[in-house]
Amino acid sequence: MTICHSTDTTFESDLKNEGFTLVNFWAPWCGPCRAFAPILERFDQEYSKVVRVLKINVDEQPNTAAHYGILSLPTTILLKNGEPIDKIVGAVHIDTLKQFIPDKNN
Repeated sequence: MTICHSTDTTFESDLKNEGFTLVNFWAPWCGPCRAFAPILERFDQEYSKVVRVLKINVDEQPNTAAHYGILSLPTTILLKNGEPIDKIVGAVHIDTLKQFIPDKNN
């Protein structure tokens, strides 16, 4: 599966997914966001069967970012069955992302 670039309009339908969804809030002018992008892509390649990955450009999709109270970029929120369960602020190593998924089998 490839990373889904979600919008304010499509977010709810993009999110309708049983299991885990990782939502990455970013902006093109954000240096750490650009550095984190290839890490997120690698994570998606390895975990696409377990976790759906959505990206939201906060400049173009301010409503979804406001709904989740995004104040710093990048911010990555983990949802399970559509409900937020954890959050990481900042660019992190792929190993941290892997550990972010609490139970890869359920």
